Amino acid sequence: MKMRRIPCALTIAGSDSGGGAGIQADLKTFAALRVHGMSAITSVTAQNTTSVTAIQDIPPEVIKAQIEAVQEDMGVDAAKTGMLHTAIIIQAAAEMIAKYGFKVVVDPVMISKSGAALLEPEARRTLVNKLLPLATVVTPNLPEATAISGKPIKSSDDCIAAAEEISRLGPKAVVVKGGHLPGNKAVDVLYIERDVKILELEKVESKTTHGTGCSFSAAIAAELAKGRSIPEAVGLAKEFVHSSIKFGLEIGRGFGPVNPMANLYNEAEKYAVIREVKRAVNMLEDTPDVAVVIPEVQSNLCMALSYADGVQDVAAIPGRVVKTERGVRATSCPEFGASKHLAGTLLVAQRYDPSVRSGVNIRYSKELVETCEKLGLTVSSYDRREEPEEIKQKEGMTAQWGAEVAIKKIGRVPNVIYHTGDWGKEPMITVLGRTATEVAELIVKLSREYLRIHPEP
Repeated sequence: MKMRRIPCALTIAGSDSGGGAGIQADLKTFAALRVHGMSAITSVTAQNTTSVTAIQDIPPEVIKAQIEAVQEDMGVDAAKTGMLHTAIIIQAAAEMIAKYGFKVVVDPVMISKSGAALLEPEARRTLVNKLLPLATVVTPNLPEATAISGKPIKSSDDCIAAAEEISRLGPKAVVVKGGHLPGNKAVDVLYIERDVKILELEKVESKTTHGTGCSFSAAIAAELAKGRSIPEAVGLAKEFVHSSIKFGLEIGRGFGPVNPMANLYNEAEKYAVIREVKRAVNMLEDTPDVAVVIPEVQSNLCMALSYADGVQDVAAIPGRVVKTERGVRATSCPEFGASKHLAGTLLVAQRYDPSVRSGVNIRYSKELVETCEKLGLTVSSYDRREEPEEIKQKEGMTAQWGAEVAIKKIGRVPNVIYHTGDWGKEPMITVLGRTATEVAELIVKLSREYLRIHPEP
């Protein structure tokens, strides 16, 4: 039986010894997007998050040989170019792209994140004359778009004008990346066949941006290799890179690298998280004493993926964990997206401390809070009566606002957050921890200690 062929994508770019950009970022992106990654290394750089200290170019004939080797055997469904340091290297890459005719995304890398020149000045003309006419998509940032088009860029309209000018040089599509524009939105302009598409996402305030352009162009190439249209590929790549920046790696003293593997890690973790929540629920169900802490609105228990980006990345119990005559029972199996309020609290806590990934809500009483403190748990609180009116008007925002207040009150994520209620709102305690079973163990311990101090008749 003939096996299904996996799409193959090629990066023609430089090597980053720090692992944050270049072929290292490209290959991680290809892997995360489920395409087979191949490489033709054009230069070897000595760099980290703060600087590029050395560059050694690969001979053009070796670059050509790398491209030929993978094309003649595995085949190239799509490619991307990154650092092409000299005119001779650009010429070599252009010759091979023209020879084989595969789709190619050109990232016109000119300057590194640390400010080092990665394209010799005389090579710019070769890039414009030889490589851009072969491009399926070209992805300049604002300084690169200005250098290629000759047009200063200060607004989205300027991006459109620059994209139109660059398109006259021959590429099928142009994406001018507007991340450097002022404002809260990261605005990119896609210009294709005289049509303009504006792509917007909220800006991520982060220093983990090393390799952003590499991952973006690699993601477009990966999606093109799968057969996506150019607009589809660009849109998916933008979302992918947004997540990669949001969950970037805070390493090094300069600009930390983006994290192209975040989405893949989430997918790989889903089964493990569901299994962990089931184990935790079983612990609660096996301990009748837990019924003493179940509130009138019942409890839920949730656990987030490592790189959770919303309630859809948090597993919980649809219908909740309810009190019965024999203890507690989960009404159904855990699912992702089954909690809003508790998940909202957890997502805020995870933002401040990524190791905190699980939580459970229990009933409030002064005695239960005192028992938590006696067990050595850190406790903080918030007052729902102080909640801003604009927060009250948004469904599910109260829990997030309250968690933020409670965390800032003590300067860290506590084990326990509580509030004493408001008009028509039941007071509540939320217990937080690293895993669902850790939280379940805390609830079991808390219940038993509470009953020891306050035995029920």
